[in-house]
Amino acid sequence: MAFGFAMLATGFVFVCGANDGAALLAFGLRQRELPLYAVLAVLLAAIVAGPALFGLAVAHTFTDRLVAAGNRGPLVVLAGVGVALALVLVLTWRGVPTSVTLAVLGGLAGVGAGLGVPPHWATLAVVLAVAAVAPLIGGGLGYLIGLAARRLPSTSRLPGALRLAHVTTFAGQSLAYAANDGQKMFAVVGVAVGVAHRAPGMQAPPLLLLCGTALVFAAGAVASLRRMALGAAGGLTPPRSWTTVSAGIAASTAVLGGAGIGVPVSMTQSATAGLVGAGASTGLRRVRWQFAMPVLTAWLITLPASLALGCAAGLALRGVG
Repeated sequence: MAFGFAMLATGFVFVCGANDGAALLAFGLRQRELPLYAVLAVLLAAIVAGPALFGLAVAHTFTDRLVAAGNRGPLVVLAGVGVALALVLVLTWRGVPTSVTLAVLGGLAGVGAGLGVPPHWATLAVVLAVAAVAPLIGGGLGYLIGLAARRLPSTSRLPGALRLAHVTTFAGQSLAYAANDGQKMFAVVGVAVGVAHRAPGMQAPPLLLLCGTALVFAAGAVASLRRMALGAAGGLTPPRSWTTVSAGIAASTAVLGGAGIGVPVSMTQSATAGLVGAGASTGLRRVRWQFAMPVLTAWLITLPASLALGCAAGLALRGVG
């Protein structure tokens, strides 16, 4: 079981890189202030430093607060993550940035219910409510910050200031991802470590394992970067500096807010909503809605689909120790 869990954890981290990491890299490269290797280095440094800087409160939400499965906990995580992987792979490789977080939440809850250890529905309701509100906050903040950015006086220093703001904003987004959305990776890797050492609960990954996690994440991000950049998220709005900066600030605020209360919030959702809001601040026609609709559709179907698939997997696994 330990080897299978290790392989699943590796595959899960790779898919997180292909979905979340590629979307973040595409965001960081929108203005070409930094080369790919520098953007990737910033993101990976944030991931490695995440547990030390922010703790593992969000990771424990995935492993402890949602489903009290006792000795079946590793089985619930294994099957729930497997369901999430299957669903997200289909959408990611079509260039549609769905929410891995929603897929995992639905998979865990569905598998637990199918196995006869239903999730804490009140906790799940709070998590889903925050997850639903976060993109709205991201979109609203993106719109307001976009309006304010348009009123900045045009000076010879403005282009340089916007470039610096873009780099700083991307660094902030990377840290926000490590503080919140990226912790689903720490949860899965931590459970895999616990299974390997026959230790109960989630174990904090050691530094060497965190570095390995970051490298697998990077491989997935680079492998999927072109698809994501040319897909729905990359075409939402024209690549203007102030739009990108406004969206980044909005997304980081929403995601860090969720981290403060230990609730997972999707960076992909928040950043995409921030781009829509910032683009809409110049007029609704500035948003390429033909790209936005596939993203919205993916969000809407991810949770119910993962719940249904997870429940089916849980029913099939009944009787497994």
